[in-house]
Amino acid sequence: MSLKLLFGFHAVSVRLKVAPKSIRELHVDATRRDQRMKQFLAKAEEAGLRVIDSDDDKLQKLAGTHRHQGVVARVEAIQQSNSLDDLLDSLTEPALLLVLDGVTDPHNLGACLRVADGAGAHAVIAPKDHAVGINATVAKVASGAAETVPYFMVTNLARTLTELKERDIWIIGTSDDAPHSLYEGRDFKGPVALVLGAEGAGMRQLTRKHCDELVSIPMLGGVSSLNVSVASGVCLYEARRQRLA
Repeated sequence: MSLKLLFGFHAVSVRLKVAPKSIRELHVDATRRDQRMKQFLAKAEEAGLRVIDSDDDKLQKLAGTHRHQGVVARVEAIQQSNSLDDLLDSLTEPALLLVLDGVTDPHNLGACLRVADGAGAHAVIAPKDHAVGINATVAKVASGAAETVPYFMVTNLARTLTELKERDIWIIGTSDDAPHSLYEGRDFKGPVALVLGAEGAGMRQLTRKHCDELVSIPMLGGVSSLNVSVASGVCLYEARRQRLA
């Protein structure tokens, strides 16, 4: 079974919490024994994991970055829903999905996964040919959300949106030139997929054509747009606010 890397306290701590048996190797900075590291090591010991003391050079080589915080793990992939259909069939509340079209930056994807987790989105969907996959950088930025939020990369995004419509999931895209704002009477209590494009380029035209509705995020200051992860948070939390109300 192939292993992948996780690094940073948040990413590794979440894996330690949700699936400790999937951690095959756990490397930590041998020189770091502050309170945060002591608490982390106590949890690792409680889970029965063997900890490998390593120096900074070894940790940098493993993680591929100096921003490892002294914690690097080799882990097995967690088995999630085999398909988007399986996940949708298992839901007990109206679907809340985030669709990302053209997001190729791992930092943006990691931040989107983090906000999707916080808002209780059921999955994040992206096209295979216009998206970044889950890698160590994504997992680090996601602060554990890459372990908890299903991320589906689909071959044909337009076809997937059509299939979501067949399930009575309303497809709402975001665009600066949309005729209505996010807050103008939009109902997000039912099954909904929120579609966002990459910052600058926005959604591709074909993706836009498959949306049932377009909405804008009000921009009242001097800047013309938001980072895609911030925009995702604005949209997802408006949906969650309505559902909580």
